[in-house]
Amino acid sequence: MTKVLIATVKPFASNAVNGIREVCEKAGYEMALLEKYGSEDDLIKAVADANAVIIRSDNITKEVIDAGNNLKIIVRAGAGYDNVDLQAATAKGVVVMNTPGQNSNAVAELALGMMVYMARNGYNGSAGTELRGKKIGIHAFGHVGQLVGKIANGFGMKVYAFDPFIADEKIRDFGATPVNSAEELYKECQYISLHIPANEKTKGSINYALLSSMPEGATLVNTARKEVINEEDLKKVMRERGDFKYISDIAPDCAPEIESNFSGRFFFTPKKMGAQTAEANNNAGIAAAEQIVGFIEKNDITFKVN
Repeated sequence: MTKVLIATVKPFASNAVNGIREVCEKAGYEMALLEKYGSEDDLIKAVADANAVIIRSDNITKEVIDAGNNLKIIVRAGAGYDNVDLQAATAKGVVVMNTPGQNSNAVAELALGMMVYMARNGYNGSAGTELRGKKIGIHAFGHVGQLVGKIANGFGMKVYAFDPFIADEKIRDFGATPVNSAEELYKECQYISLHIPANEKTKGSINYALLSSMPEGATLVNTARKEVINEEDLKKVMRERGDFKYISDIAPDCAPEIESNFSGRFFFTPKKMGAQTAEANNNAGIAAAEQIVGFIEKNDITFKVN
């Protein structure tokens, strides 16, 4: 019998677990649950006899993959998959997938919610600013970026986007103005919403040149990955520009220094919260289970990332 392991330090909501179980049972699969585990050793033991694994932000290292003697597929319930050792998975013939689009609305709503919070000075009673009429630049215009643009249009913002992988015509179809480079985007927009993945090309790429070129009243919104930010450059810009603000759903490594020196100009959620809604939880978890069934039964590799 095919065994599907749900391995989540940060557990799915109970409704999502029930939905995953229903998909597995309908396919005749066994489902096992490993939640809030204490160490990688716990995961290594649990994966030993699993054929498939569903994870969230859990780290799947070479050691974990090597321990999966019967492992065929790993599905990251969410868009980002930099927490999986793709090279090790490929070397062992294990398929890795993500579930693009399932968390997108939750992330987009959070990005705009944090913008409102920061524009109104954390609701501290002082006069803030409005989003209406401001220019927002969306750096990467995939599922989340498109929804950020749609919501921003609803606020009356002027939406711009840069994504070298998406045709200008499609960007315009979603109500945004395409630009030719990241440099142009940052120079034009008071708000920048980041949606780029963390990889060898993008890590540390959000640097001094980009950030310092933003107009007065600049706010950088990061619901992507902390690794894409050059933190030394971020601190330099915040020291030089009292108008520059940084908000993110994951605290940077330099958070203590920012918190000590730039009061009122930052906001970090307590943990990665982009996908922390009941709807996103259900959507991503159930999609992961359905993709496993599709792969095992029909060799469907639509969302393969390795």
